[in-house]
Amino acid sequence: QVQLVESGGGLVQPGGSLRLSCEASGFTFSNYYMTWVRQAPGKGLEWVSELNRGGSSTYYADSMEGRFTISRDNAKNTLYLQMNSLKPEDTAVYYCKFIVALRDYWGQGTQVTVSS
Repeated sequence: QVQLVESGGGLVQPGGSLRLSCEASGFTFSNYYMTWVRQAPGKGLEWVSELNRGGSSTYYADSMEGRFTISRDNAKNTLYLQMNSLKPEDTAVYYCKFIVALRDYWGQGTQVTVSS
């Protein structure tokens, strides 16, 4: 069955970096656009970034542009999010997701905490 498993979250100081991974299985990963979404404590879902099937086109929310880099390795069925210059307001659970036939598939999320 379809499975998305995020990893790489943790506690980091402001200004630090983390690299999130999302391992996909149960579907043809290279056929789909992939998206990162996050949810901060007590807040709604926030779209973070997306990239196309081949990874050549990337899209970012304004607040992440220049700090976050989305990428994928289709040979490894893995999506990445490199996060630099992290801020306390980046604290959230980060999810990877994709859509097929109007249905959303989500991972379980990985917690990122930015704090000194």
